[in-house]
Amino acid sequence: MASKFSDYLALIRFDKPIGTLLVLWPTLWGLWLASNGQPQLAHLFIFSMGCFLMRSAGCAINDYADRDFDKHVSRTKDRPVTAGRVSPKEALLVAALLALVSFLLILPLNLFTKLLSIPAVLVAAIYPFTKRFFSIPQAVLGIAFSFGIPMSFAAVQNAIPVDAWLLVIANIAWAIAYDTAYAMVDRDDDLTIGIKTSAITFGRYDVFVMMLCYVITMGCFAAIALRLDLSFVFWIFWTLGLALIFYYYQLVVQRIPEQCFLAFKRNNWLGASLFLAIAFSLNH
Repeated sequence: MASKFSDYLALIRFDKPIGTLLVLWPTLWGLWLASNGQPQLAHLFIFSMGCFLMRSAGCAINDYADRDFDKHVSRTKDRPVTAGRVSPKEALLVAALLALVSFLLILPLNLFTKLLSIPAVLVAAIYPFTKRFFSIPQAVLGIAFSFGIPMSFAAVQNAIPVDAWLLVIANIAWAIAYDTAYAMVDRDDDLTIGIKTSAITFGRYDVFVMMLCYVITMGCFAAIALRLDLSFVFWIFWTLGLALIFYYYQLVVQRIPEQCFLAFKRNNWLGASLFLAIAFSLNH
């Protein structure tokens, strides 16, 4: 039983919190903006737990969808489903259970938020399969990772204003950037097995497009700051974000897999920096 439980934990990447953080930061951006820097503790708990549960469910669905591909990729060949330690049916059941618990969490919230949860689950479920036919599946991932933004505005304001959509655009661009770095790690294996990724689609322009996506992200945040007349504290952390992007460029420019993977993981810092830009500027 202990061994099986550890396989389930591996299935949902419990030991790799970076994915949860990349979902959590944009959700917190939205929650803090929507509440003018004073989110309710109940909302903070619901959305934080929801990020963990839905990311975990997404990992289970991803491993189910990629079970025949993962065995051919050196980085993923030991994942529980493709290695045979967790059956495909078990992976789907785990995903369904986690999604159900996530829905139960939002029951105290308004109808608008509940309705938004439906496309959120559908996009999360569809994403793993888009790698078979869509040339930039990272954009679909960005959409899936962005639903916490409109849902948080819906929960707090019962509306989705312009600033929420600017955050969504910023997050989709950010996801394309960091997940392209992630895809660069497996590019050779993905070419062999026929999976589509942005790293393959962008080709020799991969780094250029990543930097362009970062420009879009930072531009959207700058637009929000100007629209809301956020304090100078915002610009301190925004500038820190620019420095981090330059650091990521240094990591990926040589396209060394280990460095690209490090760039992917370190994007957590950018999400945190942009959150601090919003959180501190709303309170000054």
